[in-house]
Amino acid sequence: MKPAYTGMTRIWKATFNSLRGIKTAWRYEAAFRQEALMCAALIPVALLVEASVAERLLLIMSLFVLVITELLNSAVEAVVDRIGAEFHELSGRAKDIASAAVFFALLLLIVTWISILFF
Repeated sequence: MKPAYTGMTRIWKATFNSLRGIKTAWRYEAAFRQEALMCAALIPVALLVEASVAERLLLIMSLFVLVITELLNSAVEAVVDRIGAEFHELSGRAKDIASAAVFFALLLLIVTWISILFF
């Protein structure tokens, strides 16, 4: 049975679980590394570009949506790979759908940045 942590203990442990997840994603997921580095480069651009506060928030939020989606995609892939290496239609479908979510997050990012920076 899982221990039932509450209050600050639960928040403290959840924070370390999250940090471990980020470290694991960085170590094993090339796409996450690429997107994290892209965020590191583009967040300063979002802060320096001539834009309203709302537009800057949209620029930065689109970056975070991409990273969040990539993390969820990586989690789906890890779970599917844990089940087995043999091909199964449902496993392939799950991976493809998670990948499609990353595609739409990337598309959202591109549309947001182009719309704000060039129009």
